[in-house]
Amino acid sequence: MAMTGGCRCGAVRYEVSGDVLHHALCHCRDCQMASGAPMVAWLAVKAEGLRVTQGEAASYVSPAGSLRRFCGNCGTPMFFENAQFLPGIVDVQSVTLDDPDAQAPQVHIQVAERRSWMADAASLPEFERFPD
Repeated sequence: MAMTGGCRCGAVRYEVSGDVLHHALCHCRDCQMASGAPMVAWLAVKAEGLRVTQGEAASYVSPAGSLRRFCGNCGTPMFFENAQFLPGIVDVQSVTLDDPDAQAPQVHIQVAERRSWMADAASLPEFERFPD
């Protein structure tokens, strides 16, 4: 299955081909700090299945050896690789897909580092837009 996506400003575009290995919501502290969010949705594919078709992503290597790639213009986080823990796999932030609803996440991972207030997040009041 081929999927396309890109960053917010459109400077970096990509295509993913091949099977999706999994789609996970990650709660680790590294993802929290890289995204500024309590969790990140990652679509895992074989590294050879990711092709950047436009632009070039900037990169950051964490002290733990994880490679994070993002748009150097708008800052959109896009790709994650860790050769030690996920050899041959690249994680793609699924919200950067042109159709981010194409595949629903299947699992929560790294919940040992989940923010304690996320456990009850589904019970919070909801508003279509901003509350009055």
